[in-house]
Amino acid sequence: MKRNILFIILLAIISLTVGAQTLTVKAPSSVPAGENFRLEYTVNTSNVSGNLQIGSIPEALEVIYGPSISRQESFRTVNGHTSGSSSITYTIPAARISVGDKTITSNPLKITITGTSKRASSKGGNNFYNEDEHRSRPRSAGSQITDNDLFIRVSANKMRVHEQEPILLTYKVYTLVDLIQLQGEMPELDGFHSQEIPLPQQKSFHIENIGGRSYRCVTWSQYVMYPQMTGSLEIPSITFKGVVVQENRDIDPYEAFFNGGSGYVEVKRDIKAPGLKVQVDPLPQRPANFSGGVGKFNITAQLDKTEVKAGDPLSLRVVVSGTGNLKLLKQPSVPFPKDFEKYDAKVTDKTRLTSNGVEGNMIYDFLAVPRNVGAYEIPAVEFVYYDTDANTYKTARTQSFTVNVLKGDGSATGVSDFSEMKNKDIRPIKEGKVKTYGAEDFFYQSKWYWMGILLPLLFFVTLLILFRKRAIDNANIVKMRGKKANKIATKRLKRANVLMAKEQQNEFYDEVLRALWGYVGDKMNMPVEDLSRDNIAERFEAKGVDETTISKFIEAIDECEYERYAPGNAAGNMGRTFDYAMSAIMRIEETMKGKKRKAGRGAADTVSRLLLLLSILCPTSLLAITKANADAEYAKGNYQQAIKDYEELLKEGMSAELYYNLGNAYYRTDNITRAILSYERAQMLSPGDADIRFNLQLARSKTIDKITPETEMFFVTWYKSLVNATSVDNWARIAIFSIIVALLLVLLYLFSSRVALRKVGFFGAVICFVFFVLANIFAWQQKRQFVNRRSAIVVSPSANIKTTPDAASKNNFVLHEGTCVEITDNTLLEWKGVRLADGREGWISAKQIEVI
Repeated sequence: MKRNILFIILLAIISLTVGAQTLTVKAPSSVPAGENFRLEYTVNTSNVSGNLQIGSIPEALEVIYGPSISRQESFRTVNGHTSGSSSITYTIPAARISVGDKTITSNPLKITITGTSKRASSKGGNNFYNEDEHRSRPRSAGSQITDNDLFIRVSANKMRVHEQEPILLTYKVYTLVDLIQLQGEMPELDGFHSQEIPLPQQKSFHIENIGGRSYRCVTWSQYVMYPQMTGSLEIPSITFKGVVVQENRDIDPYEAFFNGGSGYVEVKRDIKAPGLKVQVDPLPQRPANFSGGVGKFNITAQLDKTEVKAGDPLSLRVVVSGTGNLKLLKQPSVPFPKDFEKYDAKVTDKTRLTSNGVEGNMIYDFLAVPRNVGAYEIPAVEFVYYDTDANTYKTARTQSFTVNVLKGDGSATGVSDFSEMKNKDIRPIKEGKVKTYGAEDFFYQSKWYWMGILLPLLFFVTLLILFRKRAIDNANIVKMRGKKANKIATKRLKRANVLMAKEQQNEFYDEVLRALWGYVGDKMNMPVEDLSRDNIAERFEAKGVDETTISKFIEAIDECEYERYAPGNAAGNMGRTFDYAMSAIMRIEETMKGKKRKAGRGAADTVSRLLLLLSILCPTSLLAITKANADAEYAKGNYQQAIKDYEELLKEGMSAELYYNLGNAYYRTDNITRAILSYERAQMLSPGDADIRFNLQLARSKTIDKITPETEMFFVTWYKSLVNATSVDNWARIAIFSIIVALLLVLLYLFSSRVALRKVGFFGAVICFVFFVLANIFAWQQKRQFVNRRSAIVVSPSANIKTTPDAASKNNFVLHEGTCVEITDNTLLEWKGVRLADGREGWISAKQIEVI
């Protein structure tokens, strides 16, 4: 479980007041993870004859400053995500100091670490050394920092471009010193339209060799620049404000404690990033209908219906896809017939900024209302752009549409702006524990399933075997008690661990003693009246347990009984007693099972001890805890972290609930494609879930391509709905239940003397047997669909569907991200044959789809 490092400032204040000599400690009782806080010791006398001695600070707390009375300096850090428990309590042991001829001590201090830090760096700045694996020790204070120790390089992926062609500008920091903070902003540029690419706020260094020297290097910022003017354009230099930490190695820590001082010094340093000059060539003579697009594009159009009544609206969706200056395009012009009343287009931006520039889709929804009856043609929409790869203008066209306008019935009431339609919201996530399983771990057709089928048929024989085996096992009471001894002791130690956390001292020691005495009584089959230290030693020797192990166990009992009444640190006593008891039982178990300690098996022993410790200290499953954290991140609106957590959980196995929650998190981040993919996978595991079905339909409504499925006979639709009414395993359970009820009804038919009951038994058995057969058929069909998954989602912003599996072949049609396709040919590695629900077929690059 990863935790942020907690930084501490250690401060000592010595007061010169007169009175009882005391040493007190002061610190906040609760601190957010990653935050700084001050630990303050005060002694109310000046007669100090020795140095302050502080107990061992827990490893989860790091002293970053002091001991000192200075209050002017502190370091700051940008924190990441904390997984696992929401709060942990650490104990700082008591401190002591010599006053005159005696020593006085302070009380131990408990500090609870909660949640994650809310602190973030200021705009344009960042502190990034927290997770830097290449961080070295700071240089000595006063060391000179040269331009070879710390500098910034600026690079552009192209130095000669056309107007509106994107340039990727990268700023990289190289350092040999301990740089902890950097600030700098890109100024407003004349002649460029620029956008900054989002990079992780917490930077991660790597090593690069320049001139024979190994520098710690980090990509600080990246920009996509679109030149708006021609000629030689200059990207000016930027002066960054940096902060470097140097170490004052000559200062004595105890002198700093009493006289003030600091072990670290912050040095401010200006770092100049050089400027660049880029040559921008003008575009060739522009066509009259030039869209302003520079890059690589295609255009598609979809009409919601080809037959409409006069006065009723129809919608034409035009989608411009590709990579380039998508946000700077002119709106496509649709040449609707004169008899059509046109409305302003609704524009939807489905683009994202990448290192290649802006890529994705710009969606234009045009609404038109035909006023007269007749057959009309909506001509193809043309899109003229400059292709940077071919260095020439190209024209992309959509298909044309024929619209048949019928006579209206006078019920049309006009058209409202469809951009103001209210959007429904997705249903909430599924909370609570979940169970994950592998892709082939179905209950259906498993050994348990077949046992469920055979058990009713072989009821009497199986029952006899089970009772006979149970009788033999139960007769051997000694064996059963011995087998369960370790399990019972572990449960008691779990309860003792909970009592220790609640600081219930008496109850804790009672539970540990019961665990120890109960363990030896069960393991050695000794009655309560015979339990004594001598008898324990004798019985263990008879079982071949070595004297060291026996002494360890008896010592654990003595320690437990002694510490219950021992003065001092109760929490420390309980922790030591708990360790003694757990260690003793583990050593007994190892010895009794013949596990001899060998040098070559040291690692295996360590793992065994760790697993037993985790089983005692972690009474709940790690999966449940982690899912609870992921759900909490979702509830707080940290959707990116929730996505990361859900995907990490899904690496352990499948779960409809986890896929559903993952889909919700993607939906909240407006990643509709990944949301659809997650919902589809959730529905495949739980097809009868109404929440999954609702959210999937809502996500599909936000995709670009509107596919109208081919018509099918009504009974085929009903049959598919029945098959998908519930999951594979639920159908399997229904089948088992049906065969059990059928056999009971057969017994009713055979042994009942009343005619009415015999009829109920006969016909009921027939009906239940039919249910048994159908449930097995439905389960088999669903499992077959899951194992032979052929559905996939288009994950590329736009994909050209080819007539043949060749990049040079003719484009058949264009699909956009989020569209579901069925794979019809999976024989080729780089190409897949696909079919849409409306019957269209073609070939798509395998990289542009992801199988559900």
